[in-house]
Amino acid sequence: MISTGAFLRQNGRYLLPGAMLMFLSCFGQTFFIGTFAADIRASFELSHSLWGAIYMLGTGTSALLMLWAGTLADHVRVRILGPIMLICLAGACVALAFLSWVWALPFVILALRFTAQGMLPHISAVAMARWFAVSRGRALAFATMGFMLAEAIMPITVVWLKGSLDWHLIWMLAAGVCLLMAPVIYVLLRQEREPQHTANSTTSLGMEGRSWTRWEAIRHPVFLSAIPAMMAFPAFATVFFFQQTYFAEIKGWSHLSLVSVFPLGTLAFGLSTLTFGWLIDRFGASRLMPLYLLPLVAAFAVHAWAPSVGWVALGVVLMGLAGGGQATLPASVWSEFFGTKHLGAIKATVAAFAVLGSALGPGLSGWLIDRGVPYEQQLFAFAVCFACASAIMVLPFARARQSLAP
Repeated sequence: MISTGAFLRQNGRYLLPGAMLMFLSCFGQTFFIGTFAADIRASFELSHSLWGAIYMLGTGTSALLMLWAGTLADHVRVRILGPIMLICLAGACVALAFLSWVWALPFVILALRFTAQGMLPHISAVAMARWFAVSRGRALAFATMGFMLAEAIMPITVVWLKGSLDWHLIWMLAAGVCLLMAPVIYVLLRQEREPQHTANSTTSLGMEGRSWTRWEAIRHPVFLSAIPAMMAFPAFATVFFFQQTYFAEIKGWSHLSLVSVFPLGTLAFGLSTLTFGWLIDRFGASRLMPLYLLPLVAAFAVHAWAPSVGWVALGVVLMGLAGGGQATLPASVWSEFFGTKHLGAIKATVAAFAVLGSALGPGLSGWLIDRGVPYEQQLFAFAVCFACASAIMVLPFARARQSLAP
């Protein structure tokens, strides 16, 4: 196996755009939007349940769009599709900055979630999984470093900036960053590998030595057993970041003290991502998939009980450990079991379920809060859901590995 240093030197021109797209997806991620939750609710006079419902509606609609738009990654070059999504994301950021009509808020959330939370990570992950075969795990891990960096610095940066800048201006700055980076992505990939050409000439095969179509894959027990995990992680991790201001409020902590522990989770996320990337290349993703949710069981149990921010830090670190698996394992699993020829279409379906989960989580949590269900009880229930989602995958994955080529 080629050394990591040599791998980065030889492939940096392809890895860097993947990491950049992951980083820029932060502007539609809940850990970023959640820092503005109190401002948005105050500006539009929204209750917890109404804000959660709007977020659920916009995010859920983006999940439906992903079923179609996600397949574009099989046919359109990253140097074209990536900048287009960044320009659209910039427009969504500007729209939120100037928005004054509450009826339009679901449409703006839809635009943010579709372009950033949905398409940008999807484009990056499909490109990494397709362009790299032997080193697929490391490529996905490196690209995820962009997301990790954004998660580490953006929440605390936003909370700090809000001390001196109006929150609308921060969204204008986000739009400017997206517009600046769009041509950079294009230039870096001037000699991009051809997705369609690569798919046709060097396609990796899946189970039974063949390429599986999307409709074949989604009926297989491996796919069906993984869906609860694909939905649970984004659903409940989204709730945690979505309700961050409320969590700090009910605990009597300052918002800044809470977000100050987030970088610890990101550090764990980074180390976990690199570790999972190495483990995938050495042992295969299918053996690891049923195990990666287990740290989340402990994480949300800790959050439910946490008497201080220090304990939340432990829970955030555990979330980061599981995050490395979420960032690298699924794309590798679909490649191992179903091949890479239709990877964009298959992953688009998975992304739609993940986005749907991230839509349902905040809506459900906000509804429960307004009906008097303590947030701490919700967190404990989430821990139980993670345990069940992990257990469901064990047998289907073990059986499916017997159909893989040596």
